Amino acid sequence: MSKFEKHLALWVALCMAIGVVLSQTVPGISEAIDSWQVRGISIPIGICLFLMMYPALLNLQLSELKKLRDNPKPIIMTLFSNWIVAPLVAAGLAYLFLQGNEQLIVAVILLGASPCTAMVLVWGKLAEGNQEQNVVNTSLNTITIMVLYVPIVSLLTGIQNIPIDQGLLAISAFIFIGVPLILGIVSKRILIGARGEAWFENVYRPIVGKVAIGALLMTLIVLFSLNGQVLIDHFDQLLLVSVPLLLGFVIVVGFNLLTTKILGLAYGEAIATVIIGSSSHFEIAIATAVAMYGVGSYAALGTTMGLFWEVPIMLSLVYLGKALMKRGFWAGQGVRAGQPAEVAVETANVEGL
Repeated sequence: MSKFEKHLALWVALCMAIGVVLSQTVPGISEAIDSWQVRGISIPIGICLFLMMYPALLNLQLSELKKLRDNPKPIIMTLFSNWIVAPLVAAGLAYLFLQGNEQLIVAVILLGASPCTAMVLVWGKLAEGNQEQNVVNTSLNTITIMVLYVPIVSLLTGIQNIPIDQGLLAISAFIFIGVPLILGIVSKRILIGARGEAWFENVYRPIVGKVAIGALLMTLIVLFSLNGQVLIDHFDQLLLVSVPLLLGFVIVVGFNLLTTKILGLAYGEAIATVIIGSSSHFEIAIATAVAMYGVGSYAALGTTMGLFWEVPIMLSLVYLGKALMKRGFWAGQGVRAGQPAEVAVETANVEGL
């Protein structure tokens, strides 16, 4: 992980600030950016989100899924956290703290119902967790998100009869996950066949990974350029949405820490389970919010705040995991970073959270 990536939280905050400053100092910038759209979908945001999603979906390794039978307990526990615990906690807290703010409620649910597929590989490497488990879990999350994301979001928003366009939700999932996934599979096969796996892993993936970081930061500048005035006029709304987001992290991380200890997992498997089970796929959450409500919406800003908080929290979790390991919180060291699949981690692309 480069020095630049280690300070990602700083660059995220800086780009948000740049966007707000541009919205106040460049007349008509929000109107100009907002005018570049096709059927309500912002072209600049769409391009940036695709460039963020495509590198993450190159992580899919179907061959790794065969290893599920070798050590299924931490994988099953992570899936339970990703698709049961995190969505229910997100929805419960959103309804508790955000009554009357339907777009912010949807933003929190979108984040809670979208498990991470790439950045967790970086956090797992820093924490010296089981990298094979990381690769298996991210590959599995890439597949399950295609099947479970739309019905879970629809179910959790339907509890309080919050109206959402389920057709647009499904279209967004296909455009921002399905299309990059298909292109990722096809391009990976073609490039490995033409240039070899070593070139793909050591040259191509690091390049598109840097593009993904640039796209992430540009997305933040564009979003906050469009929403700068909304942010200034309604800063209390972002503080409000931060309450369920931060409490959600505390609850889900605490649940995963305790259950990994109760189940007797060794450190390598435990920290990977905690990291993957506690993070979210902010790209698809932002993309869906923008598609359903527009770039100038509270929903778009709410999902962006998920990214803002996730980066420092995940970094803190890396250090917390190492501190707990030294205190003997888990059963033992387990499989750590130097094990097979490290190549995939070395070239892992930044996603978010």
